[in-house]
Amino acid sequence: MKIRPLADRVLVKQVAAETKTAGGLIIPDTAQEKTQQAVVEAVGPGTEKDKITVKAGDKVLYDKYSGTTVKMNGEEYLILKNSDIIAVIED
Repeated sequence: MKIRPLADRVLVKQVAAETKTAGGLIIPDTAQEKTQQAVVEAVGPGTEKDKITVKAGDKVLYDKYSGTTVKMNGEEYLILKNSDIIAVIED
């Protein structure tokens, strides 16, 4: 099965949250923040009002509490509105 976003929706896979600090300290689950980075897996066609501004493979930052979590084939994804994406991370 495959997920195909509609309208101005974007399907992303979250990047795992850091579990250690740069100094090697382990961060407990209760102190870890919800990750706000993800990789775009698929995009919808957009609408006349809301054009899609990212493409599959882009690494993005998104609003902290946005989107809908879905599970497919044992993997967890997030469906966001294009407007919930706040930046593209460029290397």
